[in-house]
Amino acid sequence: MRFLLLTAIAATAFAQDRPMPSAKASATIDITGYWVSFITEDWRFRMVTPRKGDYQAVPMTEQARKVADAWDPAADEAAGEQCKAYGAPAIMRVPARFHITWQDDNTLRLESDAGMQTRLFHFKSEPAPQGARTWQGYSMAEWQRPASLKAGTTNLRAGYLRKNGVPYSENAIVTEYFDMAPLDGGGQLLLVTVVVDDPQYLQQPFIVTSQFKKEADGSKWDPTPCTSR
Repeated sequence: MRFLLLTAIAATAFAQDRPMPSAKASATIDITGYWVSFITEDWRFRMVTPRKGDYQAVPMTEQARKVADAWDPAADEAAGEQCKAYGAPAIMRVPARFHITWQDDNTLRLESDAGMQTRLFHFKSEPAPQGARTWQGYSMAEWQRPASLKAGTTNLRAGYLRKNGVPYSENAIVTEYFDMAPLDGGGQLLLVTVVVDDPQYLQQPFIVTSQFKKEADGSKWDPTPCTSR
């Protein structure tokens, strides 16, 4: 009995001394590589800038509608805020290419060529730092089994859910789920479900799912700046 107890204590001590595997080593799926938007729905909201007042399917509050009705892309350009529709709540809806790599063993890096945005997904349990608000905010991530990535983003700069001025506030919280699926005819799809919670501008969570097709390399990568129009 004493031998078994000592063995259990030794095993526990060994487990405590052994470092936890990195996020890269413990990944449940591999989402690295080049991906291009695979748009099969919401064409008029994603491929072109919707006209002012076209807010279909967004559960906006009256306050949000007033903000969107005052949308003025020229004013955004004059204020240097052309990237308001390229923040974390909306960037995965932008028709673009995305490059996902490991910045280090516990940080995923996601870059978009449209708008030239960079997002970092931090796999650690420490609270998010309260620095200056940015378009991409601060994202904390975790692997979920059997095969999914979950990320939560806060500390955002206020921007647009759609390019025609549909707003989200700086207090919005973004929750994302990244999954993979085979593509008919061969290849891979990345499925990204985005949930935006914002009591100021949304009556309920705004949920969209976007698809991305994997590309062999970055030969079609084409960085272009943000645009308000």
